[in-house]
Parts: sequence; structure tokens; C-alpha cells
Amino acid sequence: MTDQSERKLGLMAVVAIGVGGMVGGGIFAVLGLAVQLAHGGTPVAFALAGVVTLLTAYSYAKLSVAYPSRGGTVTFLDKAFGAGMFTGSLNVMLWLSYVLMLSLYALAFGSYAATFLPEAWQALGKHVLISFCVLGIAGLNLLRAEIIGRAENWIVGLKVIILLVFVAVGLAGVKTAQIAPSSWSPPLQLAAGGMIIFLAYEGFELIANTARDVRDVSRTLPRAYFIAVGSVIGLYVLVSLVTVGNLSVDKIVSAKDYALAEAAKPFLGSTGFTLIAIAAILSTASAINATLYGASRLSYSIARDGELPKTLEKKIWGKPVEGLLITAGLTLLMANVFDLTSISTVGSAGFLLIFAAVNVANVRETSRTRSRSWISALGAIACIAALGALVWQTASTTPNHLWMLVALVGIAVLVEGGFRFARREIRLHG
Repeated sequence: MTDQSERKLGLMAVVAIGVGGMVGGGIFAVLGLAVQLAHGGTPVAFALAGVVTLLTAYSYAKLSVAYPSRGGTVTFLDKAFGAGMFTGSLNVMLWLSYVLMLSLYALAFGSYAATFLPEAWQALGKHVLISFCVLGIAGLNLLRAEIIGRAENWIVGLKVIILLVFVAVGLAGVKTAQIAPSSWSPPLQLAAGGMIIFLAYEGFELIANTARDVRDVSRTLPRAYFIAVGSVIGLYVLVSLVTVGNLSVDKIVSAKDYALAEAAKPFLGSTGFTLIAIAAILSTASAINATLYGASRLSYSIARDGELPKTLEKKIWGKPVEGLLITAGLTLLMANVFDLTSISTVGSAGFLLIFAAVNVANVRETSRTRSRSWISALGAIACIAALGALVWQTASTTPNHLWMLVALVGIAVLVEGGFRFARREIRLHG
């Protein structure tokens, strides 16, 4: 076993992994959705979603120290609840939520890239670009995943720098009337605005997967979680403040799929639009690569734990190819069939359910993790309350999307239940 002093990753390296996981394609994809719901209160909506994330980060920090592994969320759920039907369904839901997140990134990639096409070609071109991106990156993962991976740190640094420039230049032009409380949506709608874009914070849990490669785990991991999440909350609040402070809500909503680039026009002109669009294309492509790589290995881990068919555990050329192809295929379908609102709504709901379960897991494991159980209990309540606000908003505005929320849970349970039933039948009659 490697001694802790020999482990390679220090605090800032782990923080970079967490920040890179969160500032993937999410902020580029969902900013317009948040403004559509929260209006001038969009910075508050991002802050509310950040508070839910921060509470959940406490549970992840404690569980990561107690159970250091590369399994992350899957390991925590298995330790707390055992490898049964409940845990298996949650793990399948986690995988499906990653597919939805991939679809969101792919849709954002296509939307931003299509802005460089002639207007008459943009509608069709967006779907061509979505398909090209997903298939191309899946192909790279089959060959050499590190082709994009090598550039990941540079891409993360570039997009953070571009967003900081966007904030620094744009703050001077913020119109206070556009962010005043009188411009905010009603409280429940404001909260729903924060939760429909909760996917923008997903990614901090990648820190958990580094636990075996970190120096001084008990000290480094908790600090890394809170620094990464706190920094991203600040960044998102400032980006949304500049966006709604410089561009009217109507203009942001009309450019919902590429709102961040449109928001750069008032103070950076067409150059700013192009710069943000290029950053979005690079960011979403790198996020698709990292998430597709991780999601295919997530299906491998779940299969290895006996909660999905063994075929997903098989490797070809040292890679879980079946999981990769199924994940890419589902991503391709969802990104081309569903719209931004439905994907973000269902994906955010999925992660809120998973994070609620992780908070409950830490409450159950308090004696092992040496936690303050009330913080994790508050985190679980916050996740469920956030989910309630999201469901209320969906029922009020787009009730046809509710079936997708039900389907996410139903499919996870049916897949896990069907697999367990089939495995039992094989054992009895095989």
C-alpha cells in the first residue's frame, strides 16, 4: 500500500479537479434557463443552489475520508445501505443522470457551434454538430481517451479565465434596476430557477474519486470540497449578475441556448460573443469527454457490484466498451430529441435525489465518519425541498415534463428490478 506521504495530489490539484468538474458545460448551457425563471433574481437562484451543494459537500467530505476509494458515490451508497434493490436503483439512476448531463453538454455544444453557421442552416446544423460531437468523442474514448484528457487542464484554465474577464469587464456596465428585488420572480419560482439549473454544480463529487491518490486525505479532501464549491458559487453568482445586469431578460430568454455569449455583446461586442462561444465549445467538448469516460466506468462499477448485467463489466482493449457505447447511444438520442428545459429539469431532479440519499447515508454512518449528523440531515431536507420546488414549477409551467421525472425513477427501478429477477430465475432454473 502506498504511504500517504507518497501520494501525489496536493490541495490545489484536488481543488482544480472539483472546479473543472463543476465549471464544465453547465454554466454555458443553463444560464438562460435560470434567467427565464428567476429574472433579476438569477444571482440569488444560483446562490440558493450553491447552498444545497455546500451542505451536500459536507457529507461527501466526511464519507470520502472514511471510505477513500475511486468508487465515490457508488461506494458511499453501498456502504450505508448495502448492495440491495434500493442501492442498485439509486446507482442506475446516477448513471441515467450522467447520461442526461451528457445530453445537456452535447446540446450546448451544438447550440454554440451553430451560431457560426448561416442562420438558415442553424436549426439543422445544431443537430448535425451534436451528433458529430458525441460520436467523435466516443470514438476517441475507444481509441485513446487521453487525447482530449491531456488538454483538460488547459481548457479548464482557459474557460475560468474567460469567465473572469467576462465578470471583470461586465461589472462596470451592470444596471442596478435590472437586478433590484423588484425585478425578481416570486420566491418559490426563484427557488425553482436555482434548482432547474442544479446540474451546473454537479461535478464537485469527482473529488471523491481522487481519495486514494491524495496526500493527507483527512485534511486535504474536506478543504478541497469547500474551496472548490465556494469558489464556483462566487463565480456563478458574479457571472449571472453581469448577465442580467447588462442584457434584458427578453433578450437572454430569446437566446436561451447560448445566453452567455449573447450577454457578452453589450460590453465586449461581437468579439466577446465569439470568445464566449469558443470557450463554450471547448468547455462542453472537454466536459463530454470527461463525463462520457466517467459514466462508462460508472456502469462498469455498478455491474462489477452485481447491480447491472455482467456484459457491462467486460473490457475490450482494457476499456468497458459496452458501457461506453450504450451511454453514447442514449446521449445521442436524448440530445437530439429533447429540449434544454426538459433535459435540465430531469437531470437536476436525478442529482437532487442522489445527493439527498448521500446526505442520508452520512447520517447513517455518523459514528464511522465522525460527522455532525444534523448538517447532513439539513442537507437531505434541503435536497428534498429543492426537488419539491422544481416539481412545483414543472407542474405549473410544463406539466408534460412531469412524466419524464416519473420515468427517470421508474426506469431505474425497473432496470434494477428486472435484472435482479432475471438473475434469480437463472440461478433457480439455469
